[in-house]
Amino acid sequence: MFSIYFQGVALGAALILPLGPQNAFVMNQGIRRQYHLMTAGLCSLSDILLICAGVFGGSALLNQSPLLLNLVTWGGVAFLLWYGWGALRTAFSGNIELASATRLQQSRWRIIATMMAVTWLNPHVWLDTFVVLGSLGGQLPAEARYWFALGTISASILWFFGLALLASWLAPRLSTHKAQRIINLLVGLVMWFIAFRLAQQGMAGFN
Repeated sequence: MFSIYFQGVALGAALILPLGPQNAFVMNQGIRRQYHLMTAGLCSLSDILLICAGVFGGSALLNQSPLLLNLVTWGGVAFLLWYGWGALRTAFSGNIELASATRLQQSRWRIIATMMAVTWLNPHVWLDTFVVLGSLGGQLPAEARYWFALGTISASILWFFGLALLASWLAPRLSTHKAQRIINLLVGLVMWFIAFRLAQQGMAGFN
């Protein structure tokens, strides 16, 4: 069963590690050194809920509903375009805003609400964890599913906490105007690229 566990780790890492709204938000909180471990923990908890729901039967229900799957896909396209536009606008702003004292005074509940939005309102997270990992894990025998789910969950926990701690450690270098422009430009371009790929999948679904 250890082979199933490490298969889950590898597949989970392949889907969770690429830059997305979740990773960008965790990284930014790490750079600001503001509730970054709490943010990483909540992202991991969200992944745990979605992975377990998908592996133990939920993904099959979504795959059987083309309408719902299309809604998730096109909702993801709209969300990622909006998120990417915000990042690109910040990158090309004449007066880019850094993690100033005013921004660091954001309440814990506001950060939690933002984290919930970039996770639960981002269909790309649903597609990666609930649909893809859920479908792969759901094809395994009952006992193997637990090991697969544990592997994917391990990848999520290690990645989010590692990203938060690494960003916090590199905060002095990543908080400069130049670094912030590069980060926001990269995030914006990646978000639009993912949106383009999702749109291609959505169009293929209509054919």
